[in-house]
This record gives sequence, structure tokens and C-alpha cells, in this order.
Amino acid sequence: MTDRLNVTFPSGPDECHAWLYLPEGGGRRPVVVMAHGLGGVREMRLDAYAERFAAVGYACLVFDYRHFGASGGQPRQLLSIGRQLQDWRAAVAYARSRPETDPRRVVLWGTSFSGGHVLTTAAQDPDVAAVIAQGLFTDGVASALAMRPISSVKVMARAARDVVGMCLGRAPVLVATAGRPGSAALMTAPDAEPGYLALVPGDVPFENRVAARFALDIVRYRPGRRTRGIVCPVLFCVCETDSVAPSGPTLRYARKAPRGEIRRYPDGHFDIYRGEPFERVLHDQLAFLTAHVPIAEGTSPR
Repeated sequence: MTDRLNVTFPSGPDECHAWLYLPEGGGRRPVVVMAHGLGGVREMRLDAYAERFAAVGYACLVFDYRHFGASGGQPRQLLSIGRQLQDWRAAVAYARSRPETDPRRVVLWGTSFSGGHVLTTAAQDPDVAAVIAQGLFTDGVASALAMRPISSVKVMARAARDVVGMCLGRAPVLVATAGRPGSAALMTAPDAEPGYLALVPGDVPFENRVAARFALDIVRYRPGRRTRGIVCPVLFCVCETDSVAPSGPTLRYARKAPRGEIRRYPDGHFDIYRGEPFERVLHDQLAFLTAHVPIAEGTSPR
């Protein structure tokens, strides 16, 4: 049995809302801190992962970034790399503060864009016990080059309008997170829009849009360069046919992690959230956790 609590923690001037999964039984448990990718919210299949981790004894803290989902922050749909990294640091601090968790055994779990965030966070925090990153974003230049030129032009035009509007105090100019090939969207591969929207439950309020100014920041964000400085074990779950976060740069960065482990899957970026691809990646993630951050305290090789 697992309890799922609704909790909040402060980040900057606002609050992040989260689910805290607490497995049955005593003792301070290792805790997996989790958040979604580009514009995503926790209801988009993160609960499926957390439930399976909790079923074998791991606590899980699954949070929404500020400006998204149930969390605070204005304006809505503002995707700020700096603020999201601040949210990660706040989430880790909160996870360590809970009486049910072991502050020495915090695991970071990221997917897609948050896969880059967990690399950055772990490189800055040597006390993180382990990292799991799946379908991970590692290089803004590589991801930008994966877009069709016509989509890039359309998105950058909106980004420029958004920045001008921001300086004038106007509401954000929004751009689609996932859209059809050739449209003005951040992800326009053929599998992007159907794959992304398939993760959204029908009863969850959701906007497939973010503030367009983000497009000017993403090309400068290259979290893969942080892998050399991560001292804990890292599991890289790489989708070989990834249309959003190209596997080539990811594999090059992953090989530079001192304690990196690479698992490759013949799947696309959005496949690993469901069905057999989900089961394959989850099997490897559970094996990694068991090896490096076991439930029984004092048995980890770290």
C-alpha cells in the first residue's frame, strides 16, 4: 500500500504543488524526485512511474514547475530555464526535509527537457545519490537543428514579438509546445503532436502552449556538458529514434559521465511512456535503483 499526499513547497516567491508517495512501512526511505519535460505536468504519466517506484519501497516527490499545472507563478505558461532549475533545487531541499525520507539518498529522475535539468542539478549538488534521465534533452543546438527551418522561422518571429511585449508589460505571446510538421511549435516532428497530447488525461486542464520567448533561450542550454562533473551514478535511457532530443549528442555526453550507465531502446521520444517500451525502460530503472540506492539502508555500494 502507498499513500499519495498533496503537498507544497516554496520556490522563489511562489509555491510548487506536488504529490508525495509514501510506501507502507517504517524507516526513512530513499526518495525519487521527479518532474516533467517541455511544458508538461505531472498528470502526463509521471504517476505511472511513481506508482511503480513506490510499490517496491521508494518514496517519490512528483512536482509541477511554477507557471504550470497546479503550481503558482504568473504569468502562466512561462517556461524559464532558470526558474525551473530553482524549482529543482527547492524540490530536493524539501525532499530532504521530510521525516519519512533519507536526506542522503535522494535520486533525481528526469524525462525529456527535465532530463537535462537533472544533469545540471546533480552537477551542482554532490550529495545527490543517483540520477535517472530518459529521452533526455542534452543540447539546445542539436534540438534546434532537428526542427524544420520553416518552423524555426515561425517560432523565432513569435519569440521576438514576445520579448518586445514583455518589455512593454504585455501578456506573453504564446507558441504551441507540440504541433504539426511545418507549424509554429517547439516540437514539430511527425510523432510530436500525437505523442505529446496522448499523454494528457482527458479530465486534466492543459494548455499545449508556452511563452514564445523560451525559444531564444533553448539554443544556449546545453546540460549535456555537465556530465563530466557528476560524481554519482547516472542512468541514461536513450531512445535511438528520438525525433526531439537526438540520440547522437546524448550518447556522446553520456559516455563522459564518470559513473554513467547507458541503456539504448529502439523507440521514439514519446513511446517510452506506455506499453512494452514503458515496461522495458522501467525494468532497467528499477534494476539501477536496486543496485545503487537500495531500500535497505547501509547496503548501497556508494
